[in-house]
Amino acid sequence: MQIRKTAGFIFVLVLVGVAFFTLSGFDYSKHSIPLDDISDGGPGKDGIPSIDNPRFLTAKEADKSLMRDADRVLGFVHKGQARAYPIKILNWHEIVNDRVGGRSVVVSFCPLCGTGMVFDAQVKKRRLTFGVSGLLYQSDMLLYDRQTESLWSQIKSEAVTGVMTGARLKLLASTHTNWGTWKKKYPHTQVLSDKTGFRRPYDRDPYQGYESSSRLMFDVSLKNSKYHPKEKVIGIELGGKAKAYPFSELSRTRSPVNDIFNKIPIQIFYDRNTKTAIIKDSKNQELPSVVGFWFAWYAFHPDTKVFVAEKNK
Repeated sequence: MQIRKTAGFIFVLVLVGVAFFTLSGFDYSKHSIPLDDISDGGPGKDGIPSIDNPRFLTAKEADKSLMRDADRVLGFVHKGQARAYPIKILNWHEIVNDRVGGRSVVVSFCPLCGTGMVFDAQVKKRRLTFGVSGLLYQSDMLLYDRQTESLWSQIKSEAVTGVMTGARLKLLASTHTNWGTWKKKYPHTQVLSDKTGFRRPYDRDPYQGYESSSRLMFDVSLKNSKYHPKEKVIGIELGGKAKAYPFSELSRTRSPVNDIFNKIPIQIFYDRNTKTAIIKDSKNQELPSVVGFWFAWYAFHPDTKVFVAEKNK
């Protein structure tokens, strides 16, 4: 038996392989990561409830009852339909199973890694719905699909246990920004309502102080001290290679940054006032990317390239 102390809590991990994890209610018949690297985050399966029947407000309704301009949102657009998912709601639920512009998607947010990622919920011609497992890999959330009980790593964007092991989730372009910026760009956006069916103090941040602290609640296998662990970066993967653009570097140069990564020309747009970053291709199309904490990006991409701003630019 191994006892792990993390963030003041004592988690008892019984290292007896499949026997321990079978009790957790998931399928470990196959796995692509060491099972010992899976951590118990505290809440059990569905202890953090996903939102499966989301309700939405208009921008005007949200302004009256829910949102302030400075509130952070994860924005997503498909076929002209814009949706804003307030981080203060995602902090308490982490997953929203939704349908936008006729497309089934899963909206995911890991408060420990600062990563909000939107995926196509259609995998191998099968629509999946997801829940919060309560388990972590490299401090990042593990989703589970209700159809097969397989576990999926958010940042890896793939199934890491169960019959779906190795299957990939298609990452879709989304934007981390503030409400004021999003509603100005998309005045007809819909906003996830706080009428979720659950009673949560959505105006209270359960992770208050975490983002500014260098402390991690759960350890990771690989670390790099080049930046503060919670430095925000926007990262992209192209052709199997990864590159990160730290916000501190982007703030020291003009926007957009023109770059050629893995022989592909891209532009990185950064607004230092709203701390909003997006990446576009040569056709001005937004590319799927990941905004999150430096420690999390590096843990999953130890060979990442890193953008450094030129001096006096």
